[in-house]
Amino acid sequence: MKLKKLSMLTVLALSQIASAIPVSAQSTVTNAPQESDVSKVLEQSLTSQETGNEASVSDQQGSQGELENNSSVTNESAPLPNAPTETETGEVAEPPAEVIDNTDTTDPIPAASANELILHFNSTKMEQGGQVYNAPQPMQVKKGVSYVPIRALVDRVGYKVTYDKKTKETIITSGTNELRFKTDSSKYTVNGVSKSMKGTSFQTKNTFMVPLTAITQALNISYKVDNVGKRIIMDVSVKPVAKFTIQEKEIFAGQTTLTYVTEATSPSGLEIVNERWEGRQDIYAQAGEYTITYTVQDENGTWSDPYSQKITVLQPNLPPVAMFTTDKDEYRMGEFITITDQSTDDGQIVKHDWNNKAYAHFTPGPKTISLTVTDNKGLTATYEKTIIVSGETLYSADDFNKLLLPPGEKFSFDGSNVPALPKINYSYYDEPSTLIRSNSPETVNSEGIVYKETSVGNTRFMIHHVNNVGKNVKMYVVATNKNATKATITTENLGFAGPTGIATAAGKKSVYNYFESMQNGSKRSMLTLEPGESKLVMTELSKTRMKQGDVISLFSDMHSDYPIEYNVVMIDEKLDPLTVLGELPVLDRDGVHNRGTYPNSTRVIRYSEYVGDSAQRLALGDNQDDPNLAGMDPMLGVEASNTGNFGVLYKMTFDNVAANTLISFNPRGGKYSGYAMVNGNITAIYSAGQVSAPNEQAILYRTGNYSQKVEILMTAAPGSNLPVNLLFTPLPEKKE
Repeated sequence: MKLKKLSMLTVLALSQIASAIPVSAQSTVTNAPQESDVSKVLEQSLTSQETGNEASVSDQQGSQGELENNSSVTNESAPLPNAPTETETGEVAEPPAEVIDNTDTTDPIPAASANELILHFNSTKMEQGGQVYNAPQPMQVKKGVSYVPIRALVDRVGYKVTYDKKTKETIITSGTNELRFKTDSSKYTVNGVSKSMKGTSFQTKNTFMVPLTAITQALNISYKVDNVGKRIIMDVSVKPVAKFTIQEKEIFAGQTTLTYVTEATSPSGLEIVNERWEGRQDIYAQAGEYTITYTVQDENGTWSDPYSQKITVLQPNLPPVAMFTTDKDEYRMGEFITITDQSTDDGQIVKHDWNNKAYAHFTPGPKTISLTVTDNKGLTATYEKTIIVSGETLYSADDFNKLLLPPGEKFSFDGSNVPALPKINYSYYDEPSTLIRSNSPETVNSEGIVYKETSVGNTRFMIHHVNNVGKNVKMYVVATNKNATKATITTENLGFAGPTGIATAAGKKSVYNYFESMQNGSKRSMLTLEPGESKLVMTELSKTRMKQGDVISLFSDMHSDYPIEYNVVMIDEKLDPLTVLGELPVLDRDGVHNRGTYPNSTRVIRYSEYVGDSAQRLALGDNQDDPNLAGMDPMLGVEASNTGNFGVLYKMTFDNVAANTLISFNPRGGKYSGYAMVNGNITAIYSAGQVSAPNEQAILYRTGNYSQKVEILMTAAPGSNLPVNLLFTPLPEKKE
């Protein structure tokens, strides 16, 4: 009678298992089985076995629902004495799972191959390669998710298991891949990337249990479910992994020689002894799409899965075509030569090298002009044209330069007479705008705070520094609200340049970008700071790291409705400025360059008298007609004078500039490189570089046949030298 009851119970349990998964799915390979399917079968198996030990036949026949409701019952067999265990913190302890003989003769199961690992429902038994191993805990179900002991399973797969005491994580190492699991977590990481599990890992009797599918998915293990035999059969064969890269980003047919870099690995650490390529060529003769396939073999004779890449081979790069035209073939001396570049390329021309190109010639004879262009692939082409300059003179060199040289170009003259020219005796007033000039130490030798100040209302920043820390760094401006109420910071204009190894180039470009932001409003933004909150502002500073010797330069106009503390810092590129700010030292100034906080840094000059009918000059940055701003070095608490008035924005309006007047720029303190904005147009002081003192002047603007108002905005470019003069000179008479 008892045997009959047990037999009926077995039939019922098996029928329930079979109904959980369709018959067509039994004993079939599944690459990505659903966790719910596996768990359901296991859950029903566990329940039926537990209930069968106690229930009568009549109970089983009439209470199928109770079997499902009791699915939380599990068979937690005690681990063998030598089975692997884990501490309460999850640390794996030795020795590995004990290997025992297969003595189960009542229900023999065909031996598994070495590449198959068999797990039994509600059992600690695992089979691999004809041997039986015992795990410390059976596979079991919690809340519909099937769990396995991580150490016992991974040992059988052949990967390395360690424990990180600091992070309290169990680590699985598979070749170059690293998996990390933590107790009581539904997350795990693969090479630092967080992944979600369908259940939460846990400890039971010093054994670390994780969802089965988390392991199989992370390690790319396929398996099949044997519903009849109540087994999960896992394919644990470890193949080598083939991979390669091609260094060339663009491939041109018949021109590009490909460089293949192989990166084949074996998760088991075996040597790669053979390889196969399909579709590989060092040079592809024809343009088109190609597939390259790579396969490797390890020393055990196992071949990897194929690894393929598609490449696009482009049409061959053609050399550029150099070409230009001149508006005439013959010119008088001092006659303007119009040259039009007509060079073309199938890609992009990145460089123009001119020889003997000039706006005019002042000696007669044939003049050969040549142009060499270089495309973005390094191919070049050259074109030459010879023009004739006659013995007739249209303009002298001096008259030509004043009349016809384009704005942004320079010419040489005798600058010794400039100080004797009458001055334009202008008056000015200063608009409220606090200038923070962070320019010392200009060359920063150690990490720290280069400027620290609190400001409210309109604030202009001029930041100019060189990295001499000896490693890659970044610069930041940290804004902190130390008020009891929320504060708002608005950025109006901003110009940033760098990093670059040339200080004058950074200073010049930052001024251009500053004026451009005034024109288009592209840098306008707003942020709020809660009481006690710190945020980064002017984040253009930190977008790119500064290498040793690099220079950055920045101008910015900002406004805050409450006092804000600003810290300008230079730190290691890997550090978080908001985290380390409180630990940074305040750096001392270098004793050569200027730093300080200066009020009223927008200087407004309005001149209503007639100007330009005779030669006159206007001096800026001379500390006489244009006095230096007075301020404080807040870090030292000492007075400071803004030598050269760097960071001052000059707004100059000349209401009555005579007809046919040249406005030009003449440095007096040394070389100068920068931009001005004339009647709303950005004009280079000198487009190709620097203007030198005192015998060079650069063209800014010319009035026409009528007097007019001229507005000029200027600010001294970092890396340049002051003082400078604006020259107002009558133009020579024009000729036909």
